[in-house]
Amino acid sequence: MHLKNIFKFGESVSGYDRLVLNEREARAGAGLLFLFAFLSFLYAYNTMDFRFTKIFITFFMIDFIIRVLINPKFSPSLIAGRLFIKHQQSEYVSATPKRFAWSIGLVLSVVMFVLVVILEVMAPIKIAICRQEKPINIYKIV
Repeated sequence: MHLKNIFKFGESVSGYDRLVLNEREARAGAGLLFLFAFLSFLYAYNTMDFRFTKIFITFFMIDFIIRVLINPKFSPSLIAGRLFIKHQQSEYVSATPKRFAWSIGLVLSVVMFVLVVILEVMAPIKIAICRQEKPINIYKIV
């Protein structure tokens, strides 16, 4: 495999005049990322322990760095997604819009990494959402 092919964004598939990506693989990878994001944020909300959220955000950022800057073929979430859809027929879409969308995701993941993992910023909305209070006992209200 040539170095040029390692950094190529998309695949050359017969019948398509441009580089393409498998949409089913991308959706499966997105679903897996959403599942782990939801679980890590739910855990953080219930326990006020942000350890798994920081791990997830770090993984998310690395995954998007690999997707956008190296090659989607090597992205861990897309590799896992590929395993889930291996018996389905491929559905190819142009790689250019995916690269644009994933670039936005990369920028957002870097911002979240800096804010949550490095700086541990406690923004007002984060405090309002994740603050644990004792539940109100409606029977003691007079």
